[in-house]
Amino acid sequence: MTAPSTAPAPPSRGGRWIQQWDPEDETFWKETGEKVAKRNLFFSVLSEHIGFSIWTLWSVLVLFMGPEYGLTPADKFLLTSMVTLVGAVVRVPYTFAVAIFGGRNWTIISASLLLVPSIAAFVVMKPGTSFATFMVVGLLAGIGGGNFASSMTNINAFFPLRKKGWALGLNAGGGNVGVPVIQLIALAIIGASGGPRVLLGIYIPLIVVAAVLAAQFMDNLENVKNDTGAAKDAARDAHTWIMSFLYVGTFGSFIGYSFAFGQVLTNQFGRTPLEAAYVTFIGPLLGSLIRPVGGWMADKYGGAKITLYNYVGMGVATAVLIAASMEKSLALFTVAFVVLFVLTGIGNGSTYKMIPGIFQTKALAKGLEGEEAAAYGRRLSGASMGLIGAVGALGGVGINLAFRQSFLSYGSGTGAFVAFLAFYGACFVVTWAVYLRRPARQATATAATDTKPQLNYAEV
Repeated sequence: MTAPSTAPAPPSRGGRWIQQWDPEDETFWKETGEKVAKRNLFFSVLSEHIGFSIWTLWSVLVLFMGPEYGLTPADKFLLTSMVTLVGAVVRVPYTFAVAIFGGRNWTIISASLLLVPSIAAFVVMKPGTSFATFMVVGLLAGIGGGNFASSMTNINAFFPLRKKGWALGLNAGGGNVGVPVIQLIALAIIGASGGPRVLLGIYIPLIVVAAVLAAQFMDNLENVKNDTGAAKDAARDAHTWIMSFLYVGTFGSFIGYSFAFGQVLTNQFGRTPLEAAYVTFIGPLLGSLIRPVGGWMADKYGGAKITLYNYVGMGVATAVLIAASMEKSLALFTVAFVVLFVLTGIGNGSTYKMIPGIFQTKALAKGLEGEEAAAYGRRLSGASMGLIGAVGALGGVGINLAFRQSFLSYGSGTGAFVAFLAFYGACFVVTWAVYLRRPARQATATAATDTKPQLNYAEV
């Protein structure tokens, strides 16, 4: 295959629409595509990073909200659950917004929208504000969760299949880092006896900077068309929902624990907000930084294999958490929780690598080749990512609600951890049964036709 006749060199700082884009063409990729793709990746990460920070803003703000705010632990878990819920739901329309507006254009819009929840929180954050008001303003912050879906869909189109694990892992990991970063900034502010409005005052100008830089340096891809048929096809494909289930176990755990970790430490172990803030950022930070490594490992060894073994690790870490919770060992509990965060990060990278690999495998099974197969894979994997990301984020809602019920019923999070352990066991079984088990009849059919098994997902 030869390079396109018109290589999409960086266009003028105007509409910034790239007409031709073929990252699977190695000549095009080396001469032009890689530089443009990495530039878009960098500024996508920046915007998504701030989006994650705003989405998880209330996991930090509740630490500032002492007795004078009049909120119970159950109120706070309910508040963070609803913020997580909105972030999950908006991921679906955010995914398809890329095709409607263009990746660059939607990044500008979605970044600018973050000003709404930030300014609203700045206005209401004071004792005497009603719980209903906090709930409404918290729900606005949920839009920050949508930035992940649009960013992943956009970056998925820029990179070739062989680089997607690394690129999507880096994009998502850089965004996920927004969680510990806002927690670290909150730690510094609490330590300096500052209030929550100081935190918001820092982020409001950063949102403006992210929107301006996206306008200056990002691009739209003309071949990412508005295709509602792709959404319908993705929704009808069983793998979209299987991967959604697996992503609940990885990303649902990451975002759910990010919201809940500080509250568990304060409610179960009696830590002060400052003491909790000293450790709550560590897990999300390591889980975010390790996500590109999970993608890289999936590129090298196969996403399904890494995901399977990762669920074993998550199960072991959760069992240790149950023991530490029952023994009231804060040190063991904290270490096990941090390890669990790291494993969620690896699993996030490996599961998202699996998505384009699965649809590329299906394209080959249909007899498609070359760019036709790549286009099929990009079309369905891009559409499915929004659905998978949305359902996965709903896992965070479930985790916070499980903690809320566990504390109401037992006064600790132990009951919730038992439920999580059972779920990770189910994820292990599904991963093995769907993507790694090789039925005898498939082996027989392969031997009879003497062809490579097109629907072998072990390497995705």
